Amino acid sequence: MNHNPIQGKYSAVWHYFQEITRIPRASKKEEQIRQYLLQFAAKHGLEADVDEIGNVLLRANASKGQEKAEPVIMQAHIDMVCEKDRHSTHNFDTDPIEWEIGEDGWAQAKGTTLGADDGIGVALILAVMENSELKHPALEALFTVDEEAGLGGANGIRPNWVRGKRMINLDSEEEGQFCIGCAGGADTLATLDFTPEKTPEGVFAFTLTIDGLKGGHSGEDIHRNRANAIKLLTDLLQRIAGLTDLRLSTIDGGNLRNAIPRHATATGTVSYADKEQLRVLTNIYLCEKEKEYAETDPHIKIDLTSSDVPETLMPKDTSDTLIHILNECPHGPIAYNTDVPTLVDTSTNLAAVSTHNGSLLIETSQRSSFEEEKRKIIKRITELFQQAHATVTTGKDYPGWTPNFHSPIVEQTRQTYLRLFGKEPIIKIIHAGLECGVFLKKYPDWDMVSFGPDMTGVHSPSERLNVASTNRTYDLLIALLSDLCTS
Repeated sequence: MNHNPIQGKYSAVWHYFQEITRIPRASKKEEQIRQYLLQFAAKHGLEADVDEIGNVLLRANASKGQEKAEPVIMQAHIDMVCEKDRHSTHNFDTDPIEWEIGEDGWAQAKGTTLGADDGIGVALILAVMENSELKHPALEALFTVDEEAGLGGANGIRPNWVRGKRMINLDSEEEGQFCIGCAGGADTLATLDFTPEKTPEGVFAFTLTIDGLKGGHSGEDIHRNRANAIKLLTDLLQRIAGLTDLRLSTIDGGNLRNAIPRHATATGTVSYADKEQLRVLTNIYLCEKEKEYAETDPHIKIDLTSSDVPETLMPKDTSDTLIHILNECPHGPIAYNTDVPTLVDTSTNLAAVSTHNGSLLIETSQRSSFEEEKRKIIKRITELFQQAHATVTTGKDYPGWTPNFHSPIVEQTRQTYLRLFGKEPIIKIIHAGLECGVFLKKYPDWDMVSFGPDMTGVHSPSERLNVASTNRTYDLLIALLSDLCTS
């Protein structure tokens, strides 16, 4: 897309979103977008600073006559999840995101994540910061790094740096729904070492691939019963192992701890006598799963192809143990909220597995609204992996955001929304992780609300952003800033 498709009142929002999509900004690789923000600040005469971890803070004076109003912070993260279709040649380190707005009014990229999570939040803030006609208090625009890879920017934010105490987080994905709390989370990683063995003579080598799944966000989408490519792959491998002498050479699947795996592949061997039985089992399994996931994953693919015989295989006990623990490893919701039955309280995501020269790495992530329950599921997974004599570590542990049901900024946001749109918004707590809970460790006095436009398919190439919803979100943001001058 080479031009701004939206003109008039909302043109600045879409101009900045388009600019942002041209800038590579994978987690931990945010230098180019950081420089872009600093150049924006210089162009518009804004105060700018960067903290030790790379977060960016811009400041704008209050509009005329509003100098006594309490400052307001607007916040978004500048990194994005970099996922692409299996056959895409897109290079996230160098290539701009190619996207377009369809006739249905939704923006979507071509074969990659769109980066609206949270590029549209950044664009909304920049559109406000450049607009000298708006009524608003003194503004601080806080742009954090490394959110998608473990909330690193929020965890490392400089204390006593941000002056305001009222914050609008623009990292939510359902219009008219205001988030006031979220789950905490952690990653649990297991490393299983083995000594490769020379492949014996007279075996049939194969590659088995699961593909075409929808995937999605491991928090927001974990309850939608979407297929996990690693779970499907190891379930099929276990069935094969029950009927023939199966040996694995490699197994790889998934990519990111906060995405449900869409693709997984394994190479291995069986005896030539069982070659046809392998094909039959695979075809039966595909038919079974096509029915099971007809609604959630209608494009599921399971491909079995012959391959060159690998030089080495995993030892038989390693191969069997790996298949067993991946099958036993829980994935999905563990517990739902007793008061809100549709809200997941605790979940776990079997996120990725990879083979590295005599070592297997298994990556999982856990989320819970309750610290004790989070610890329980971490302990359960740790003990499972330790039974296989794997080395287990827990990292990227972050707290939840405890809701404040008497929050002044939430109440003002509700009133503003009701005035603009004539209906009550939904106030909710989400199962995904937001930076808000992490901020409270260093800024315990902050009063926060999170909202954003309609998005679907985040953390996958099916990510979409609704244009009309984005425009209404901008209307809400500028109206709220005006109302916060007197509240």
